[in-house]
Amino acid sequence: MRFQISRLGCVLLLAGIAAASAQDRVLGPLPSLAPLVEEVAPAVVNIAVTGRAPLAGGLTDPLLERFFGDQIPRERRGEGSGVIVDARQGYLITNHHVIDNAEEIMVTLADDRTFPATVVGSDADSDVAVLKIEASGLTDIPFASVDDLRVGDYVVAIGNPLGFENTVTSGIISGLSRSGLNDDANAYEDFIQTDASINVGNSGGALVNLRGELIGINSAIISQTGGNIGIGLAIPADMAVSVMEQLIEFGEVRRGFLGIQMSTVTQDFADEYGLTVNSGALVTVVLEGSAAEAAGIQIDDVLVGVNGASIASGNELRNRVGLMRPGEEVEIELVRDGRRMTQTAVLGLRPADNEVVGETGIEDDTLFDGVVLVETQFAGVAGLVVAAIDPESQAAAQGLAEGDLITNINRQRVSTLAEARAIVSSARIVVAQIRRGNREVLIRLR
Repeated sequence: MRFQISRLGCVLLLAGIAAASAQDRVLGPLPSLAPLVEEVAPAVVNIAVTGRAPLAGGLTDPLLERFFGDQIPRERRGEGSGVIVDARQGYLITNHHVIDNAEEIMVTLADDRTFPATVVGSDADSDVAVLKIEASGLTDIPFASVDDLRVGDYVVAIGNPLGFENTVTSGIISGLSRSGLNDDANAYEDFIQTDASINVGNSGGALVNLRGELIGINSAIISQTGGNIGIGLAIPADMAVSVMEQLIEFGEVRRGFLGIQMSTVTQDFADEYGLTVNSGALVTVVLEGSAAEAAGIQIDDVLVGVNGASIASGNELRNRVGLMRPGEEVEIELVRDGRRMTQTAVLGLRPADNEVVGETGIEDDTLFDGVVLVETQFAGVAGLVVAAIDPESQAAAQGLAEGDLITNINRQRVSTLAEARAIVSSARIVVAQIRRGNREVLIRLR
């Protein structure tokens, strides 16, 4: 009898503990991103675009072909996302590629209200566009300091993938400062990489941190199938804001221009070329009359910092300078012959055609493929003149031109083919100093 009572007591005790535990589970808060999403989601909008686009060779109507040939216009419809960044003025950011060639843009808010949008400005090089809507009761989103971002930070992506409005996905920052993903040499790339699921329609949406601050504008995915495979890319908020401010002020982006051509320094490059630093941007061309020339920057300098911030590559330097405005004064830290120094430059205006003049690269025929070199003296300077060059050769593609005079290879003076071969035969990296007219140019040969 005592045993049965004891057993009953244990059962009642365990039942009480289970009930208390269940109550704790019901009453206690669960980890959730819901409060964050509820705060941020109203600032993310759906963008519907209609326009006209050519349909190459798709129709055979003789009347249409008479006027348009094989480029017959057709209606284009598309969808994307956007982020409200100024609720009072009605400004929102999206991608340039979302609204490019649009004839009509309609913005649908999280509360299902729909408004027509006007394009304030759009910049293809950074893939950023600014729209404006006339609406009240908007919610905007604060910006984060991207200087604090670290690989491994948790992030949330909000957008309208595949037409599913206000879709939320989560992940981490998988990488920073991703570049070289666009074939367009004029593109400005400094992407945040994330494994938060991003699909078609997410473009222009928000990538936020766990404080609900905007750290990036979702822009692209890397995928062989068109679907998400865990590699999403976002434009950093500081780049988007810089572009946005100029689009609002000028309707276009007026980029600063240092006036150099450069090659990224790596450890292998530094070892072969005899540099004392293993990162930065090696100056290969200084344009005549440029900000760089006025500041005393020379070919063979390695630029390693801008306004106190370190520079690891040519692309990083290009991005930093390109986000500054013409007339802005910048402090350039450089290494020259192993000595660090600082030069002050006043940036010029990037050329309107978006082309940076300059050349890099080379290969060989007797010494370099497709190139005929002749030992000569030119204006009192001995060297190897390019007597002929195959226009289809790698050397021509990299910028070597007929009439160029090679005076140095890997910082060693050359006046004969034998001297040049001795240097090139044992070098993994080859950089030639070229005299072209009254200019000196560095060309990375290999």
